[in-house]
Amino acid sequence: MRIAVAADERTGIADAVVQELRRRGHEPILHGALDDDERDDWAWASEAAARDVAEGRAEQGVVCCWTGTGASIAANKVPGIRAALCGDAPTAAGARRWNDANVLALSLRATSQAELVEILDAWFGTAPSDEPGDRANIEHVDAIR
Repeated sequence: MRIAVAADERTGIADAVVQELRRRGHEPILHGALDDDERDDWAWASEAAARDVAEGRAEQGVVCCWTGTGASIAANKVPGIRAALCGDAPTAAGARRWNDANVLALSLRATSQAELVEILDAWFGTAPSDEPGDRANIEHVDAIR
């Protein structure tokens, strides 16, 4: 799977995210501080990754900044993106199941290597819900402008 990955600095789990995605057989598309030719600020990097997802160049995205909050906000400004800031595996599973989240936002500061693995296990191991109420919520979120 092609996954757009953005970080505003190469600290914390920034490089570990890319390595773990590759270990799992995914193809990371790098943005921000992960690409020497791009602007590394969180707003620009997260937007670039989110646009890859929204425009079909990537199936999903992972955006990272110090807290993960700014990266999530920037990604969510791109139409069609449902970015979720996840600090643990149950939150990641819920974001995929109930929100059909297509961009995972992570904190470079607060996410450990062990948590990263657990979060990615939950993210990739959980399918979006087919329940009518859940689908109605997702469709409504997508329609909000």
